[in-house]
Amino acid sequence: MSSASGCFEATFRSDTANLARIRGFVREKAAGVGFSSEALDSIELAVDEACANVMEHAYPQKRGDFGIHLSIRTDRGAFTVVITDKGSTFDPMEIPPPNLDQHLAEFRVGGLGIFLMRSLMDHVDYHIQPGFKNEVRLVKYLSTARP
Repeated sequence: MSSASGCFEATFRSDTANLARIRGFVREKAAGVGFSSEALDSIELAVDEACANVMEHAYPQKRGDFGIHLSIRTDRGAFTVVITDKGSTFDPMEIPPPNLDQHLAEFRVGGLGIFLMRSLMDHVDYHIQPGFKNEVRLVKYLSTARP
């Protein structure tokens, strides 16, 4: 395992123009843990989807005026990203898995963010406190560090 253990935090304005900065921040920290290029791509895409969901759904009319906070923790081969916002709340656990055949047949755009996060990361959970904050926690383990 890399010696790049630690905690890192950053807050970004809720603006799709910041997605590249967010991806860069996360990828830099994950690379220090020793993930493969494929795993880095998975982490980067999962975080991008989570942040894009916040921008589109938590702050739909308030783009750019509110922040998205990222807290990253690296510990014993695990890479954990907690994404926090103070926008509108919804329960992602109520979203059923998509019918991918139908989705593709209908050439749908979007609507796969939660599915992608769950598919790309080893663990995904949500903590919702209506009127206070929403958190999504994404965890990826190094293959040798799985619990």
